[in-house]
Amino acid sequence: MMNKKMLALSIFLFGILGTLNLAKAQTTDNKIQEVIINSGDGFGELRKLLKDNFDFTNQDYKEGVVNSNVRFSLSENGKITNVSANGDCKNVSKELENVLTHLLYKVNMDKISQKMVASSYVMPVSVTIDNR
Repeated sequence: MMNKKMLALSIFLFGILGTLNLAKAQTTDNKIQEVIINSGDGFGELRKLLKDNFDFTNQDYKEGVVNSNVRFSLSENGKITNVSANGDCKNVSKELENVLTHLLYKVNMDKISQKMVASSYVMPVSVTIDNR
């Protein structure tokens, strides 16, 4: 039953907003304040961890495609901080926040290109919840 649920429920992390501008604003020191994360940007491992740790068993999730934007910051050593999610289903957003907040993971800052260094990041997330 669990395998069937896991197959029926899937999470797709994608950069749907990749065609938009990467930066919303720049400060005087040329550090980008906010970056929208899209595919091929060095955050692939984080996307996989989010998918692998997402709890698909919650019966309170809205069925269908649930879109969310997850905002977070990175500390100097790559730890994920200041996580907030906003989307079509408050329970999915809450789970996304929970997963990212509790990950024992640090982003490898050496793998992030200079143009991706930002004060905060936005990761578009789409979760597909099929009929139960």
